[in-house]
Amino acid sequence: MIQRTAAKPGVHITADEAAGLVKSGMWIDYGVSLGQPDVFDAALARRIPELTGVKLRSCLSMKPRAAVEADPTGERIASLSWHFSGWDRQKGDAGLCHHVPLNLGEVPDYYRRFIDPMDIVILKTCPMDEAGYFNFGPTQVWLPAIIERAKLVIVEVTRGLPYVFGEGNGVHVSEVDYVIDGDDAPASELKNPAPTDIDRAVARRIAGEVEDGACLQIGIGGMPNAVCSLLLESGVRNLSIHTEMLTDGMIDLYASGKVTGARKQLNPGKVVFTFAAGSQYLYDAIDRNADMLCCPVDYTNAPHIIMQNERVVSVNNTTQIDLQGQAASESDGRRHISGTGGQLQFVRGAYASRGGKSFICLSSAYEKKGVRKSRIVLDLTPGNIVTTPRSDVMYVVTEYGMVNLKGKSVPERARALIDLAHPDFREDLERQAHAHRLLPRGGG
Repeated sequence: MIQRTAAKPGVHITADEAAGLVKSGMWIDYGVSLGQPDVFDAALARRIPELTGVKLRSCLSMKPRAAVEADPTGERIASLSWHFSGWDRQKGDAGLCHHVPLNLGEVPDYYRRFIDPMDIVILKTCPMDEAGYFNFGPTQVWLPAIIERAKLVIVEVTRGLPYVFGEGNGVHVSEVDYVIDGDDAPASELKNPAPTDIDRAVARRIAGEVEDGACLQIGIGGMPNAVCSLLLESGVRNLSIHTEMLTDGMIDLYASGKVTGARKQLNPGKVVFTFAAGSQYLYDAIDRNADMLCCPVDYTNAPHIIMQNERVVSVNNTTQIDLQGQAASESDGRRHISGTGGQLQFVRGAYASRGGKSFICLSSAYEKKGVRKSRIVLDLTPGNIVTTPRSDVMYVVTEYGMVNLKGKSVPERARALIDLAHPDFREDLERQAHAHRLLPRGGG
């Protein structure tokens, strides 16, 4: 890791003065989710009419970005996102935000090797602590790598973020060029949807596979959240957490005493994550909590790191899967909806872990414009992005069952996945599978 040194470190300026440093054609980086600036963003929005060719890179925006909203034609500021939130998706639909493909755990390397230095990096942080560090709060991800490569570093300090412990989870004042005062507003909340009966049916199957001492990675959404709820009710003990995103459901498990980290090979006793997003309950739970460890994403998400813990259980959603086992989790055809995130890396890390299991879960069907459609299909929707290849998928789970695809032939996969489909679609899927020789013509 390279430590940059600011020419005149830690100079306090106003948000408008900071926004005045932006020139046409510059590359600006806002960081990730709760680490994105707000006061600076509003000040930059006021300057947009006098700028052209500004490029803004960010990830998982938790609220609308004022600078982008200030340019409804996209002629003055171009927005790029590593992972779409709901707001990013709206801008993507309007042609005002574009996705940057990735494996999330590789992004620090992208900044260090392939991306030109940022002209300005502006990050929201906690106020400077007694050691001279501006803590990143619940979002470390690749922030140290951006800072290493930045021409100018600005922090927007706020008392609205929880202070979170972790190796490298902050930037020293000697590396910061300018400091501006934030608005101290509470951190934005991301509420989990309430689990449906289908979510609970899927979660029940997965929870039954979780053993004492398992190490969990659980994604966001109704199904993964339902897994946490069912584990609360189970007799499983001594769980650990090594995850990308920390959610309310995992904090529930921690608060219940079921998460001890006692059987972890790496960071025993610690809840390891690279970013957290949820309710104020979550933020309060991790604030200055010595059991929490916010780490760089190339540590949390690297398969060769993940696999060093035993009995890793990885649980992630997908939106569509074909009869050979390809999982498409981030787009609807050519319409981008989210991102690859760490799904593939955790699928691989869990598989390589001793006694590990990875689960790709989905409801068997969904409704669109009053028409019910199958999520299990012969062929993926044209343009759909494959997030997890068929060769990597392990367990697939719907409300109708669960199958481990490892070691199964194409006909065996097709048959098993048809059996997981909604009954209304099984006959048609079987007919298609025979017609395209995924199932033998004589039966199967």
